[in-house]
Amino acid sequence: MPFLGQDWRSPGQSWVKTADGWTRFLDEKSGGFVGDISSFCKKDDHNKENLFNSVNYDVAAKKRKKDLLNNKAKTQCYCTLGEAFNRLDFSSAILDSRRFNYVVRLLELIAKSQLTSLSGIAQKNYMNILEKVVQKVLEDQQNIRLIRELLQTLYTSLCTLVQRVGKSVLVGNINMWVHRMESILHWQQQLNNIQITRPAFKGTTLTDLPLCLQLNIMQRLSDGRDLVSLGQVAPDLQVLSEDRLLWKKLCQYHFTDRQIRKRLILSDKGQLDWKKMYFKLIRCYPRKEQYGDTLQLCRHCHILSWKGTDHPCTANNPETCSTSLSPQEFINLFRF
Repeated sequence: MPFLGQDWRSPGQSWVKTADGWTRFLDEKSGGFVGDISSFCKKDDHNKENLFNSVNYDVAAKKRKKDLLNNKAKTQCYCTLGEAFNRLDFSSAILDSRRFNYVVRLLELIAKSQLTSLSGIAQKNYMNILEKVVQKVLEDQQNIRLIRELLQTLYTSLCTLVQRVGKSVLVGNINMWVHRMESILHWQQQLNNIQITRPAFKGTTLTDLPLCLQLNIMQRLSDGRDLVSLGQVAPDLQVLSEDRLLWKKLCQYHFTDRQIRKRLILSDKGQLDWKKMYFKLIRCYPRKEQYGDTLQLCRHCHILSWKGTDHPCTANNPETCSTSLSPQEFINLFRF
C-alpha cells in the first residue's frame, strides 16, 4: 500500500538533515541505508540512541553558521526608504565628524522630494535625528550655515505640502506637523542667535604663518563661501582670498572644462574672473560632493553598511564588492 501524506519521507527509513537538505542515513559498517522501523522494538532502543548520536556535527556547525549569516543579512534587508532610514544608525553617525556632512546632505535631499515617501515612524525618526543635529551644532558652533540651509529647505517643503498640495500627503495629524514647523522656526532662531566667541589663545594664529602656508590652507577649502568668510577675518587674509589661482583651482575641482567654457566672465583687465565664474557656475551646475565617510553597498550580498564596518559577506574578496554611495545614489536605490 503506498504511503500518502504531506511528509515526502517514507516511513521505515532514517533521514539526516544537512546543509543541502534531507538525506538518508548511511551505515558505515554495513554500507547500506539504515531503517528505523526497528525503533519500535524495545530491544533496539540502544541502537536508536546510537543512531541519533552519530549525526554529522560538522554539517550541523556549518548550518548554524549559515543560519547566523542569513539572520544578520535579514536584519539589513530594506524594501523602502523609510525602513532603511529607521534601521541604519544615523543617530550615531552624526556624532562622527566624517559622516556628519553625509547625513545632513541625506536629510536635505529627503526634505526636498522624499518626505512623503517615509512612513509615520520614519518621519518621526527623521525629526528626532534633525533635532539631534541642531543640538550638536548649537553645542559645537560648527557647520552653522549647513544646518541653516537644511532647516530652510525643510520648512519650505512643509509649507508647500501643508498649504498647496494638501494635508493628506503627510502621515499624522496636521496639528502635529504645525508643531514641528514651529520647532523648525525655533531652531532657526537659535542658530541666528549664536555668538561665536574668540578663544583666549595666545599661541600662533593663522595670520602668523608664512603666506605660502596660509594659501595652502585656503586651497583645502572646497566651498567658495568659506573663502569669502575667511577673507573677512583680517586684511592680510582678504588679499589672499582674492588670489586668481585659488579660485581657478576651485572652479576646476567642482566643474568640468565644458561647463567652465560656457560661463566665461572677463574682468576689467581682460582676464578671466574666476571668482565671479565660480558663483555663477554653482547656480547652474551641482558642485562636487566630498565626504569623509559614506555608505557602502555590497554588490555580492546587497547589504548597506558604513565604510570601515564589517558585514556578513560570503564573497571570497569582500573588499572588491563594496561600492561607495552618494546620498542621491542611496535614495535612488528605493525608487521603483
